[in-house]
Amino acid sequence: MDDRTRTLLSFFLVTAGVAGTGCGISQQGRLQMSFLPPAPRATESSNEELPPAPPIESNVYLRDVPSFIHSASASLPKKNNADALVMRADQAFQRGKKLYQSNDIPDARREFDSAIDSLLEASAENPSDSAEYERRLDEMAEAVHRYDLAGMGAAAVDEGKFEKAPNEDILVMTFPVDPKLKDRVREQVIATVSQLPLSVNDTVLGYINYFTHHGHSTIVAATQRSGRYRPMIQRILDEEGVPQELIHLAQAESGFIPRAMSRKAAGGMWQFLVERGNQYDLRQTRFSDERMDPEKATRAAARHLRDLYTEFGDWYLAIAAYNCGPGVVEKAVERTGYADFWQLRELGVLPAETTNYVPIILAMTIMEKNAAEYGLEGIQMDAPLEYDSIETTAATSLALVSDIADVPQAELASINPAVLKGIAPEHFTLHVPKGAGNQIQATLQMVPTERRADWRIHRVAAGETLAGIGKEYGVTPTSIVSANNLKSAEAQEGDRLVIPVAHVQPAPARRGAKAPARTSHTATHRTAARSRSTRAAGSTRKTPVVVASNN
Repeated sequence: MDDRTRTLLSFFLVTAGVAGTGCGISQQGRLQMSFLPPAPRATESSNEELPPAPPIESNVYLRDVPSFIHSASASLPKKNNADALVMRADQAFQRGKKLYQSNDIPDARREFDSAIDSLLEASAENPSDSAEYERRLDEMAEAVHRYDLAGMGAAAVDEGKFEKAPNEDILVMTFPVDPKLKDRVREQVIATVSQLPLSVNDTVLGYINYFTHHGHSTIVAATQRSGRYRPMIQRILDEEGVPQELIHLAQAESGFIPRAMSRKAAGGMWQFLVERGNQYDLRQTRFSDERMDPEKATRAAARHLRDLYTEFGDWYLAIAAYNCGPGVVEKAVERTGYADFWQLRELGVLPAETTNYVPIILAMTIMEKNAAEYGLEGIQMDAPLEYDSIETTAATSLALVSDIADVPQAELASINPAVLKGIAPEHFTLHVPKGAGNQIQATLQMVPTERRADWRIHRVAAGETLAGIGKEYGVTPTSIVSANNLKSAEAQEGDRLVIPVAHVQPAPARRGAKAPARTSHTATHRTAARSRSTRAAGSTRKTPVVVASNN
């Protein structure tokens, strides 16, 4: 081998070694080295001496390394705390995937929450590559959202669709300011009485301009829907000692949609993540998610906001922390020394969505308090929901309660959005029609506790026979006689009969297969009710997702 060949070969080996130590391509370096012949292995029986290595001038090859390799190495961004948090998020996400695949849904949920929390925390630490960070956050949030919905199962969707909150998309947008608005809005704010301090700047004015024109229908629809929950929300905010204007957090978070689900796995009208919800007694089972219960979630949100105000001593910072998590706001204050939302916003140390979250709530507050100026006066709100509440002593199906209360199952589902699969678990606060609580509790005693998830109750109509009733539910007349301790196989009009329906675990639906038709009048009634509900919702029904919160 001549000197020129030896020099080229050595240069190739050195540069291959440099490449093998670079970030993200160490596997490539190992692959390159794997093509080299193995070094001779010395053995005890070998007496043959290896030839001496040729003399090599020190650093001869590095002099010939192209300059762009040095400059590229020097320009690599230094890793910081934000990058470590992103790596931690990736690790938590991968653990969550493995847990999900092994069907450990609760632990998978905790890992997914931890992943999202770490990414949100990283936003306050100035990631070295902000564009890559934003892309990673969006991708992970979408992936977690898909796992979240899949884990709930098709039955959850059947009992009430999860929806996208109407304001989610505008959290990352800014809008032009109408110059005519400035003086008028400032005069309105001066004359407005509010427990929540009100500020006016271009961002707030931009959202007022948006909601006055392009977003006006969104405001109107949410105001109408709020009628169902407004008295309850106002009562709880008052009881917890927080400003009444914070009702607009529910408007910004979900548009008062109880089953809103964000792409970042926040759920319910007040958009709690699972971990934060658990801190405020919002529990999950395989059949329920109390984040979807408007009353319980409102109580939790009011207490969380009160705790945040106690920590930060400022309502704007408390609202910001509700959106992105208190840890993010704490670090932003520590890093900058400013405990002022607008200053933190200007410095860019809060997540982009959070910087617009507070102005949106201020815009909504100003507009509602000056309703006549913004076309919001005289809106016909939905009637307030009224119901009794009972405590279940065993897993209980909505179908059984529907039989007892003589109301469509869809009506029960609408006042129990926290019931995911048509079955309320044991020790669950179940809402029932107003005035029917005592009757339902008494009639449930007719059904053995271990059978309340699948047995039914049937009111005998004129001309019905046990044979006909048994055929409708797929049971024998003899089983009905036995379950009700009847002396004869005759049905009397007006009687309530326990129907011992056998529980059958449905087989997973094959892709593309149609569900079998059911012919009973109960099933037909449910289908018709759901169809009416869908038609009434019209084009406003959307696929799941919402304003993301780190609550």
